[in-house]
Amino acid sequence: MNKPITISVIVSLMWALAACKSEGEPQTPSSKNAADIWPKLDIAVKQDPQVEAKVKQILASMTLEQKVAQMIQPEIRDISVADMRKYGFGSYLNGGGAFPNNTKHSSVDDWVKLADDMYLASVDDSLDGSSIPTMWGTDAVHGHNNVIGATLFPHNIGLGAANNPDLIERIANITATEVMATGIDWVFAPTVAVVRDDRWGRTYEGYSEDPEIVRNYAASIVKGLQGEANKDFLSDNRVISTVKHFIGDGGTLDGDDQGDNISSEQELFDIHAQGYVGGLSAGAQSVMASFNSWHGDKIHGNQYLLTEVLKKQMGFDGFVVGDWNGHGQVENCSNESCPQAVNAGLDIFMVPTDAWRPLYKNTIAQVKDGTIAMSRINDAVTRILRVKVRAGLFDKPNPLQRKYSGKNELIGHQSHRDVARQAVRESLVLLKNKNHLLPLDPKLSILVAGDAADSIGKQSGGWSVTWQGTNNSNADFPGGSSIFAGLSKQINAAGGQVELNVNGDFTNKPDVAIVVFGEEPYAEGHGDRASLDYQQGDKRDLALLKKLKAQGIPVVAIFISGRPMWVNAELNASDAFVAAWLPGSEGGGIAEVILANPDGSIQHDFKGKLSFSWPKSAQQTTVNYGDLDYAPLLPYRFGLTYQDENLLADNLSEQVELNLQQTQRRLLYTGTMHKPWEMHLFSGEQEIAVDTNSHQLNGLTFRTVDRLVQEDSFSMKLDGKQLSGVKIVSESHFKEDLNRDLLAGSTLSMLIKVSSKPSGNVYIAMNCESFGDDAGSCSAKLDITTFINALPINQWQSLNLDLQCFADMGIKFQSLVSPFSLESAGSMEVSLSQIGFIPKTADNATVSCD
Repeated sequence: MNKPITISVIVSLMWALAACKSEGEPQTPSSKNAADIWPKLDIAVKQDPQVEAKVKQILASMTLEQKVAQMIQPEIRDISVADMRKYGFGSYLNGGGAFPNNTKHSSVDDWVKLADDMYLASVDDSLDGSSIPTMWGTDAVHGHNNVIGATLFPHNIGLGAANNPDLIERIANITATEVMATGIDWVFAPTVAVVRDDRWGRTYEGYSEDPEIVRNYAASIVKGLQGEANKDFLSDNRVISTVKHFIGDGGTLDGDDQGDNISSEQELFDIHAQGYVGGLSAGAQSVMASFNSWHGDKIHGNQYLLTEVLKKQMGFDGFVVGDWNGHGQVENCSNESCPQAVNAGLDIFMVPTDAWRPLYKNTIAQVKDGTIAMSRINDAVTRILRVKVRAGLFDKPNPLQRKYSGKNELIGHQSHRDVARQAVRESLVLLKNKNHLLPLDPKLSILVAGDAADSIGKQSGGWSVTWQGTNNSNADFPGGSSIFAGLSKQINAAGGQVELNVNGDFTNKPDVAIVVFGEEPYAEGHGDRASLDYQQGDKRDLALLKKLKAQGIPVVAIFISGRPMWVNAELNASDAFVAAWLPGSEGGGIAEVILANPDGSIQHDFKGKLSFSWPKSAQQTTVNYGDLDYAPLLPYRFGLTYQDENLLADNLSEQVELNLQQTQRRLLYTGTMHKPWEMHLFSGEQEIAVDTNSHQLNGLTFRTVDRLVQEDSFSMKLDGKQLSGVKIVSESHFKEDLNRDLLAGSTLSMLIKVSSKPSGNVYIAMNCESFGDDAGSCSAKLDITTFINALPINQWQSLNLDLQCFADMGIKFQSLVSPFSLESAGSMEVSLSQIGFIPKTADNATVSCD
């Protein structure tokens, strides 16, 4: 339905004012002297004169090219064994979703072969003149999670609820053993983020909002991975550890992944540095720089924090490695060139994609022209060599010949799974238990429902075989156990009856229902949320709970999540409620707690206590122990045992405290792109990011134009030979939660000028990610051809599309990847300006769903 709206000068001015509003650039509030805040650490691993002498000897024999190669860390998808032989990289990595032979079903032998091939190529001095062994780094963040069949432990948030440092050390030791079985030397763990805003998509990688737990755990993990100084330090079944991400990643504004932390320097130490106090004191040999900024200054380029604080004041003598092309985010840097990061104190560039080639050459050139001092290169390489000598890499045989390499039986060994099952048991937190419903008698008739009941992938979360933990089946976790499998094994053995039905349907009415539900798997970026409201706008799991409750069936809720969430309605609809976090591959551990023995005695009581405060509203996203206005629903360290009386009634407020009246217009493009969005052009199979004021792409001509002020708009001319257009996407290619805009009755608004009418249909499209049974991408498009053809030539007009139209066609606004695309397979020429979402305008949409 078309309702042309006359352009208002006031509207244009409002857009312009919003676009021009500047927040300024706050300066990093560094103290004049790092020693005023930061301590000198008593680090367990002391410098050894023999090690230092060997490092000095090796360094003296190296060329500049060999030194820079030590500082380059490419990814296995982007280098060959021949590249390793030619350049002699100091290290390499497999990122999430990268496997030998590019298949996730690679065997242990496949992993060892690649490790062996790369090692032998690195010590082959026939081309590069270097025989320095390389090392392989991997993200083993809850077990050796990239390898099929490995033991997957609960994610850190669950381990924090267990609050058992000795158990954590054993978990780390097991992880090191399974990593060494695949020939890998180095693990990118532990994450020691102290999370302040639970909307952050990496909340589950944090152990607690309490810096004390994080400090203690960091020490235990480092000892478990590396061994203890003067004992079994970096012995045959130990790996190099990495304390990450330095620093402040858990404290960004609004929980924005890779965002800005504006803590004072004292808060940075008191809250966000405690994991480094614990981990570095225990002897961690590497530190990973963080993607985030501190008061607008990217950490990868922050000389004060990386060098003055970490290396000089705290006394860290290992190396600092970057995160995934994190150096490219430093001001005036790119993935291919960043002397600022080296000068700031970065020792190793983590540089996936082919960017390693120009980065290697540019860094060499920057040393030669004096942009980077040779002394800084020597310091970086000294640190890298020091760790390699300490780790025995110059003395150990090639990976194929090492003690544990290729031992398939170590991957997912039963003793390892037993420890993981213990961790599951101790991580569970009982939030509600009306009338002492739990533990359940296994001889009852029990219905098991919910889409997480028989899904090892969903219960394991992100960083489980694949990066995001998606596109997995139970077959991808051989040896693992779903929650249902653990329940059914015990119930059947006790003589009870158990039925699995995801939707909660049954033939015979059960005595009790266990509903297992929760968040879909995600990892960094993709997990960021706008609020903590579980299933906002799509309460299908709540409907399942209520459906069972309405039939008089007692309901036990097992909630799978990577963070505390606002689930008041779900709590009200449950008789018992267990926060199970992300338990990993050993879901059978849950049955060992919630089911009694056949004789009615308790198998295992609940031990878990909340290491994160539980919110009382969807908008209570920054509730942390110690806050002056601390008032959560359930406090830090809360957790019932079977001896405790229930505290939660069924009358928790279900009112969503979402003030849609305060929803602001969301700017996407106003002559410049607004974060976190960027503009792309596409034509046929080609797609490019817009980075200049003009582009030519396969029959598409793009250029910036003037509407009111210089270059506040753009024009696009299509030749009609293939589907072409322009779209706005997340610059990180992560999804964004814009559900609030939908709820606020917003329209997708823009100004448009038609210079030549289209010869084919014209569409406005959106794209999102979907989960569950429909996992994958989702898209929808509206045909605006009639509207375009009705517009006068060369006159700016307003176009407003009701967001509900896209929602009705399946767009999930809580996981939006592209909020705007204009495309056509016909020829036309149009100009666009002022693209964004305007709240409370759906009733006056130019294009509505009527």
